[in-house]
Amino acid sequence: MEFKALHDWNVSTSEAQAIQRHLAARVSRRNETSANPRFIAGVDISAENQKGIARAAVVMLSYPELELVEVRSVERRVDFPYVPGLLSFRESPLIVEALEELATTPDLMLVDGQGLAHPRRFGIACHLGLLLDIPTLGCAKSILVGRHEPVGEDVGSYAELLDRGEVVGVALRTKAGASPVYVSIGHKVDLPSSIHWVMSCCRGYRIPEPTRLAHLAAGGKLSEKAPQAQRGQESRQVRLL
Repeated sequence: MEFKALHDWNVSTSEAQAIQRHLAARVSRRNETSANPRFIAGVDISAENQKGIARAAVVMLSYPELELVEVRSVERRVDFPYVPGLLSFRESPLIVEALEELATTPDLMLVDGQGLAHPRRFGIACHLGLLLDIPTLGCAKSILVGRHEPVGEDVGSYAELLDRGEVVGVALRTKAGASPVYVSIGHKVDLPSSIHWVMSCCRGYRIPEPTRLAHLAAGGKLSEKAPQAQRGQESRQVRLL
């Protein structure tokens, strides 16, 4: 996969905030998702261990089957400090390394994190969306900014997430009896489409399959998997040896 070089990663916290404010204006809130995507990716990253090592993982699923096609992960030390609102500068470089291992560019990417529902309207879903220049949305397990009215108990019910008078996302009920998830625009997708794709990717769990499986992979509970064609080539090479 190819990425755009948007900025240097070796920056101070104040420089990172300035970069977020600058790049936020480049986020597209217009829906450019395909009505029939072939591949949907999910990304997540584990908390670093005692040695400061974290694992970023990306999974690729076929759609609409949501069958696992590819799993890639990268482990290394994270250096950027833990600062609320700047997690994309801490996590994105490692996630990008995992994404670079993918054999196929996804048609849509779901990120375990915030998009526009961010103090500077530039969460990690926006950041990765701009870097990849593909439709991307954020589906977070907890709220970062904004408030919302109570969400109905029926699956698919949602309430708008408001911050400083602006709708920045929704609290969405994906499973009966479970807390809502927080969905927001990342890049090249609108909010109604973001809600649609999260619900379309749910299979009985609170978390949609792309980010649920990415979470398992980041935690070391899902082994790496190469695309079918590549696995066939690897098998042939083994037989030749």
